[in-house]
Amino acid sequence: MVRRDRRERRKDVEQDNHERWLVSYADFITLLFAFFVVMYSLSSVNEGKYRVLSDSMVQAFRNINLNDSGQQIVVQPITMAPATPSTPEQEAQRRDNAQRLRSMADEIRRVLSPLTRDGQVNVSEGAFGISVEINASLLFAPAEAVLGADAAAALRSVGQVLAPASFPITVEGHTDNRPISTVRFPSNWELSAMRAASVVRLFIETGVSPDRLTATGYADQRPVALNGTEEGRARNRRVTILIESRTADAAPGAPGQIAPDDPISAILPPAPAPAPAEPATGPAPDAAAATAPQ
Repeated sequence: MVRRDRRERRKDVEQDNHERWLVSYADFITLLFAFFVVMYSLSSVNEGKYRVLSDSMVQAFRNINLNDSGQQIVVQPITMAPATPSTPEQEAQRRDNAQRLRSMADEIRRVLSPLTRDGQVNVSEGAFGISVEINASLLFAPAEAVLGADAAAALRSVGQVLAPASFPITVEGHTDNRPISTVRFPSNWELSAMRAASVVRLFIETGVSPDRLTATGYADQRPVALNGTEEGRARNRRVTILIESRTADAAPGAPGQIAPDDPISAILPPAPAPAPAEPATGPAPDAAAATAPQ
């Protein structure tokens, strides 16, 4: 009887406890409140920084700045300096250069007309000057860099057209992708460079100033056609003469003297000491005067 009363009492207690969830809910609400308090405190601390950043950006976009007294100072925006207009002399020089280039291109076409009709030579004009592309088979034997007689005669005519001018000239040598390995040309780099140098030497012999000339070899790195066919490889074996539209730079003069207070003098090696003067080999002045005829 006693046991049954205890069970019933325990059952009644368990059925009557309907608010145990409030403890967990209260803990959750407390933690959530603490979280929002922390977030609000952080936002209050950084509010000043955000305001400073916002004001700075607004002032920057409005070209306005503040001095130490808090007064607004208008800051003028940075403007790019306008390009310096060309002088009448510069415009006249530019027109003269353009006219000279056109005349030069027409003259080159004329002297190379027997070859241009066969499509072996292409003369074109562009914004940067004149480009003369010559098939290498007209100039050199296979795997050689010595100009043939007919090729040398044609290039001498071109050199005579180029000699009176002052435009820089670059001669480029190009090959196909077939490898070469000889005693003289271990690779296409040597072959292309030597072919360009042969044309440059001929131009110098014709009267073109050497300081206007540049020889460059590109091997097979700049093809104009696919190397998968014989026609493409034949097009890639070429020599290109580029006549630039700008005026050639003046030759560098003798090196100038470095000032004693120039900072670069601290890293330069010391100047060599002057050589001691050699003693005079003639007779002393007194002796010479004594032996001179009276």
